[in-house]
Amino acid sequence: MRQTRSDSATAAVQAAQNAANGPLEPPAHVTLPEGARPFWDALMLNRARHKWNDADLATAALLAVSQMQVLALMADVEQLAAVDKLGRRIAMLSRLLHVHPEATSGRAREQGNGLTVERQAEGNVHPLIRRA
Repeated sequence: MRQTRSDSATAAVQAAQNAANGPLEPPAHVTLPEGARPFWDALMLNRARHKWNDADLATAALLAVSQMQVLALMADVEQLAAVDKLGRRIAMLSRLLHVHPEATSGRAREQGNGLTVERQAEGNVHPLIRRA
């Protein structure tokens, strides 16, 4: 499927709709611990809202939980093997979801520009428009 140009009217409308709908929540079948929420929120900003599907959201929840766990384990040097294992899991899941730096910043023509349009649209949402 062909990508919509990030400078098109269609992309601007999609970005405004995404911004008005607010941040995505984990799917109903996924329990996200409160400590993983900051990681989840950061992940959701790395891809345009309309490009997430339920399978990706479930994987993103696993990535957020893994990031939370590795942060907790880093304080305990004896847990180095677990930190290493979780670090590899985080890298693999980031590549799978295309939220790693190369995917989000490396090819601006393909992904970065559309995400920029969405972030800009978030700042233009009228305060009287209810976010989902």
